[in-house]
Amino acid sequence: MEKIREGTPTLRILLGAAVALGPGKAALLEAVNQTGSISGAAREMGMSYRRAWKLIEAMNFDFKSPLVMTNAGGSGGGGAQVTPAGFDALKRYRSMEEKAGQAVRKEIYEFSELLRPSVKS
Repeated sequence: MEKIREGTPTLRILLGAAVALGPGKAALLEAVNQTGSISGAAREMGMSYRRAWKLIEAMNFDFKSPLVMTNAGGSGGGGAQVTPAGFDALKRYRSMEEKAGQAVRKEIYEFSELLRPSVKS
């Protein structure tokens, strides 16, 4: 899982009662894309398979189109793929995250100047 870069805001998109997308779900989508499975993504992120499955289930429920499609296991093995809708949501989220970071870059620097040096390092 990618560590949050120092001095960048964390973006969490809240629409209605649920979190539509935030840093954890975005990282999970990227991990599913990289590993090709929910279990592989969960291992990479240090979370339980059940937790990863529940997050994917929530995303698939919240969006009009599923963000991740799964294939049943068996002799050929299962797997999971990020769908075009998933790639679109992830691209839009990362774009908003970048724009938010650029918009508050100066304020983040000024805020960091209020911290003790030992906290900043």
